[in-house]
Amino acid sequence: MDIASRQIGLIASLGSVALLGGAWLFQALGYAPCAMCIWQRYPHAVAIGIGFFILAGSKNKILFFAGSMAAATTASIGVYHTGVERDWWQGPTSCTGSGLDASVDLLSTDVPINLVMCDEVAWEFFTLSMASWNAVFSFVLAGIWLAAALSRQITTNASDTGNTP
Repeated sequence: MDIASRQIGLIASLGSVALLGGAWLFQALGYAPCAMCIWQRYPHAVAIGIGFFILAGSKNKILFFAGSMAAATTASIGVYHTGVERDWWQGPTSCTGSGLDASVDLLSTDVPINLVMCDEVAWEFFTLSMASWNAVFSFVLAGIWLAAALSRQITTNASDTGNTP
């Protein structure tokens, strides 16, 4: 591992910090997350953990590939979630309006107050939902992690430049 790989990996990890922080900010502003929103957070936490290993000095290139896989995983979940929101395909019945659990007491008042359905768009910007934006930015982060894994430090010294006495 070289300095450039380490810096690029840390930048990618900070990207996951930013996306996870943004998710928490939206939650603090009153946009309660659905189950698939929570699913998208776990790979970001993994990427952040990998960043701590890199910051601590780990020199294993496998970490960069693992970071890329974590970012690609959350991006893929984001694409799946977007498809559920846009009715391109069915989502899990546990968090969509497509199924009803007959064992539930419909007259009970013991229901979750912030029940959020995965097939409803809570917020969008330029016609993209939060899940869509997570997918876009996470695919970019996966590319940055991959660049860190494949980067090589270019060193120059007198013998490389032809400036030998």
